[in-house]
Amino acid sequence: MSPSPKPLLATLQGQKQPIPPVWLMRQAGRYLPEYRALRAEKGGFLALVNDSEASAEVTLQPIRRFGMDGAILFSDILVVPMALGQDLWFETGEGPRLAPVVQARAALEGLEAAPGALEPVYETVRRVVAALPSGTTFLGFAGSPWTVATYMIAGQGSREQSEARRLAYRDPVLMRDLIDRIETCTIDYLLGQIAAGVEAVQLFDSWSGSLSPVQFEQWVIAPTARIIAALKAKAPQVPVIGFPKGAGGKLPAYARETGVDAVGVDETVDPAWAHVSLPAGLPVQGNLDPLALIAGGVVLDEAVDRILAAFTDRPHVFNLGHGIQQDTPIAHVEQLLARVRGER
Repeated sequence: MSPSPKPLLATLQGQKQPIPPVWLMRQAGRYLPEYRALRAEKGGFLALVNDSEASAEVTLQPIRRFGMDGAILFSDILVVPMALGQDLWFETGEGPRLAPVVQARAALEGLEAAPGALEPVYETVRRVVAALPSGTTFLGFAGSPWTVATYMIAGQGSREQSEARRLAYRDPVLMRDLIDRIETCTIDYLLGQIAAGVEAVQLFDSWSGSLSPVQFEQWVIAPTARIIAALKAKAPQVPVIGFPKGAGGKLPAYARETGVDAVGVDETVDPAWAHVSLPAGLPVQGNLDPLALIAGGVVLDEAVDRILAAFTDRPHVFNLGHGIQQDTPIAHVEQLLARVRGER
């Protein structure tokens, strides 16, 4: 495959760039005044996600403002539970809620699939493709099975994912069956995004850091490997970024065993260690602390420089170690981009 003329896509294909391409997790979101205005007009987050015209506009906002090298689809990982049959809503100031919770066999078997829930996402993709600048890579995404399962089991986010971890020990067969359903839906969902026009996809495993090494192998690495194998069988040209937040010392095993084309590194990982420990030549994405971005000034410049130096000898996508915070100053994002691109 010849390398793409798009810097981000070429990097994910293994081609080191003179200047690392940049995109930021959650770059389409509430730190932007234009996003806040549109969300207020539409009446809430879920209304935005299900409005393809509005979701496409949100996806494009940071591209227009900053000229990012990648556009990340505006959606949510919890559309997969919706497609599997759970009701989803957002409590003001508290976040997502899902019902019924899946903590027993009857609850899982009682779910009635609603694949039509994903159609607005595919329409969003088509709208973005029609409007995206020619040099910008379009990224789709989904939650990885373990992280999605934690929400389906608890009915909401939880700090320690205790309900999911307890279920995995108490009833591993039920947990496996739930993971299998999420895995199958996720494969179909990502292939649908690819068919609609995304050029690369990211698997977010935001809660993988809560698992023991044995459980990490069982509930993170194994399902991720199966998803990637299925995607490669149907869309071998589409790079897959795996982002197992909190994996720490388990990161090299994840990179070796899942088949990812690139691995995302969170802010708790020493980038110099990551460069030495990860497979040679594997593209790496990350890993600026979102709070360093808020701090700005010399702190930000020095943090950016350390990351650039650590990954100078491998394909590198500059990104945050997790999502951008809502109180991030616009000027600090501009400072970050100028620093990475050698403009200051």
